[in-house]
Amino acid sequence: MQPRPAPDHRPQEILADAIGRFAPGRVAISFSGAEDVVLVDMVHQMGLDVDVFSLDTGRLHPETYRFIESVRNRYGIAIELVMPEAAAVGDLVRRKGLFSFYEDGHSECCAVRKIEPLKRKLATLDAWITGQRRDQSVTRTSVPTEQEDTAFTGNNGALIKFNPLADWSSVDVWAYIREHGVPFNPLHERGFVSIGCEPCTRPVTPHEHERSGRWWWEDSTRKECGLHAQNVVKMVG
Repeated sequence: MQPRPAPDHRPQEILADAIGRFAPGRVAISFSGAEDVVLVDMVHQMGLDVDVFSLDTGRLHPETYRFIESVRNRYGIAIELVMPEAAAVGDLVRRKGLFSFYEDGHSECCAVRKIEPLKRKLATLDAWITGQRRDQSVTRTSVPTEQEDTAFTGNNGALIKFNPLADWSSVDVWAYIREHGVPFNPLHERGFVSIGCEPCTRPVTPHEHERSGRWWWEDSTRKECGLHAQNVVKMVG
């Protein structure tokens, strides 16, 4: 079966609109994985400039740190690493140890290591750009290409979130990566599809959904860390 062709130029149009609509420094790409580096490559190909930031939880795989550096070098861009408050991390570890999320869920650790730093960063922006896709998870099936982010507050209050790859599939993403020679995290070649923090990410089998490897000990409807809180859905049954 031939892979479905990617929607023609639609993500590029969304990116150009997002970057052109806001002042420099007030819109940024949130970078972590394969989808995000596709966005970085598209911006580079179009000759546009946009800030890029990445959440450094302190618990990423070594391969992920090297991947971030490879993207920085490939495109000649600065990637701002947004880190959690040391005191908050220290308090959590002192009280509950390094692996409490296996016992009582990932929410508390993610709140300290990811949500607070992201909240702090987004408070300086008017808009942010993510690599979310609708087919990534049962919590993302309704992700639009543009939305008001009601989970966070921007520099002037309202915050806009752009998801240029919302209607792309994983096949589309990887077809673009292969065609354009885009760098990617080497963990993908070892069975990791959706990559987060090292203790909370595992490889998946060919028949598992791509986000099955994230917080695999929890229910599939909870596989969000809070970065995209609007995605959370309640399953009725």
